[in-house]
Amino acid sequence: MLIRKGTFLLTRQLHLGRPSYTKAASILQGSTWEIDGKVLQKDDRWNLSPAVLRLLERQLLNEPANPLALLKQRLINFFHKEYRKPGNRSPLFTVCDREPRVVTVFDNFDSLLVPKDHVSRRASDTYYVNAENCLRAHTSAHQFSLMKQGLDNFLVIGDVYRRDEINSTHYPCFHQVEGVRLYSPEELFGNAQHRDFELFEDVERTKEKQGKLTEDATKALEISLKSTLEKLCDTFFGQCEKRWVDAYFPFTHPSYELEVFYEGKWLEVLGCGVMEQKLLNDAGITDKAGWAFGIGLERIAMVLYGIPDIRLFWSRDSGFLSQFSGKAPEDTVKYQPISAYPQVTFDVSFFLPPNCEFNDMSADVYDTIRTVGGELIEQVELTDEFTNKKKNTKSQTYRIVYRSNDRVLTKEEVNIVHKEVEKQLIDQFGVKIR
Repeated sequence: MLIRKGTFLLTRQLHLGRPSYTKAASILQGSTWEIDGKVLQKDDRWNLSPAVLRLLERQLLNEPANPLALLKQRLINFFHKEYRKPGNRSPLFTVCDREPRVVTVFDNFDSLLVPKDHVSRRASDTYYVNAENCLRAHTSAHQFSLMKQGLDNFLVIGDVYRRDEINSTHYPCFHQVEGVRLYSPEELFGNAQHRDFELFEDVERTKEKQGKLTEDATKALEISLKSTLEKLCDTFFGQCEKRWVDAYFPFTHPSYELEVFYEGKWLEVLGCGVMEQKLLNDAGITDKAGWAFGIGLERIAMVLYGIPDIRLFWSRDSGFLSQFSGKAPEDTVKYQPISAYPQVTFDVSFFLPPNCEFNDMSADVYDTIRTVGGELIEQVELTDEFTNKKKNTKSQTYRIVYRSNDRVLTKEEVNIVHKEVEKQLIDQFGVKIR
């Protein structure tokens, strides 16, 4: 990871078109950071940009007119309607939507059996507060602690953060739902039949099943999992063609992705699988087995509501929000574009500082551009990398697409922002603009 020379002090109020100081600046200057009731000590692993700090101040899932909030409630309504506890008929699944957004590295990676050398652990992929804590990269990061607390069936819903590429479908923050269901033998096989079946055995692991789970348990869990998720997809997309695709996740086996054929094309909806028994054992659960799934809300909402650009979920424009205001979660809504404003495209090319590798740079460049340009940044693409062996220099070129969702941008005002991008790249990382 490239070490920053200093800290960002400048962020932009883009709708005003001029620089202004924000809360993000003071956070970057201090040695501690408070979020969600926690006070955390920063160290040299800290790589949260002002752009991400600003995103943390929003709570899109709590804004009633936001389509993500509607989709969240629609999903909760499905589970509460379809799955009730025997006897008192209360909802089977506990909704956990207030979990802390900073988690330990153990919770985010180790508890989920993510290998020590996995690319997702790198500072170029994950936002770190310090060596022990990071912004959650998935809602799966709460599985271990919630199971330790004794929850068997739960939905974790919230915002997650990754250092990702920039385009119309990727954003540093997005929203996920994690679902977990655990079964005792009686629940999985039925009270009358459970004595005829076993949950566990100790045999060789195969492509089809874990070594600790019996074939009967694996098949029963698979049937329950797929039935649940196919019914969920029917509530979103209606009765449409579906297909299951084998997948790999460190924390489930066997693992699957569910795709649906919707509006003339196949859409990947979610990932899921039978939970690795080691996860349950590590959390102190030795008498149950279960399944888990994860859904990205933006992916579904963009299709259901016809939203073409992920940035629109963060819009405060009344022309956007009014289209969803007052709607019920199950209402059919199709976004109507307010207007289509032209793109403005600029390139930025620079020589990397000595001893800097190509793969050290891109995540920092994306964060810097997002911090300076904010919601004006529609897409950033790495278009060229070159090594001059004679001079021992490396260079990169990025194409930045600027576009506003609410007005026409002039080249003159974009040039001001673009020059600030260049300045921050020079100040923060020691690049040489070419």
